Amino acid sequence: MITFLIILAGIVVTGFLAYAIVNFIPRKLHWIVSVILIALAALLVYNINFEIQKPVQFNKTKKVKYAAVIKNLKILRDAEIAHKKVTGKYSASGEGLIQFIDTAQFALTQTRNVPKTIDVGGGITKEIEERVVDTIGYEDVKTQFAGLDYKNMLTIPGTDQQFKIEVGQIEKIQGLFAPVFEIKVDKALILKGMDMNLIKQEKEAIGGEEIRGEYVRVGSLGEVSEDGNWPPFYDKADKKDNE
Repeated sequence: MITFLIILAGIVVTGFLAYAIVNFIPRKLHWIVSVILIALAALLVYNINFEIQKPVQFNKTKKVKYAAVIKNLKILRDAEIAHKKVTGKYSASGEGLIQFIDTAQFALTQTRNVPKTIDVGGGITKEIEERVVDTIGYEDVKTQFAGLDYKNMLTIPGTDQQFKIEVGQIEKIQGLFAPVFEIKVDKALILKGMDMNLIKQEKEAIGGEEIRGEYVRVGSLGEVSEDGNWPPFYDKADKKDNE
């Protein structure tokens, strides 16, 4: 829309100047007007190119900003998954998660089948195999976060704010509740200082190659999910690191 208005304004101004040259300006001053027209044409081309490049540059910058935010969200997600594995629940405390990573341990287990004789009644017995889980050792949770900056995972990159963690429960089936968590950040905060119209469009994204919705989010308070709402594009770096 802005580009169209610039072009329209350029056409109107050019037409006005052409009319003025023919009807009001002496011939000996035409060269001055020509210089002015060339300058205006150059300015018009520059503005049109600027407006065309603006969304292109916006998309490049936003992907860099989003990638930094998603990197921390992934660490937070992995911390929540580890916390649930050890304690059976998610944590609402970011600082608590950092302390958990520094101090907690995973139990290393081994499953084996043990023969067992059971009495089925009437003096009749039956041989069965009972599954037994043995703890064979422990592993520091911290080892799974080696090379990751989990100490600063609460910071929203590019801002002076921290992620807020929400936890809750949802009823999967009647009488059966499951723990859930959600960590999200408004896109407008991540993209602060950029073009407001493009930010508004970004918050209306419906998916595909874009992050859907108003927030960059991992987890959900409405369903059992530990996934993020970003497209696979933002996970390519992780796949390359694991190859």
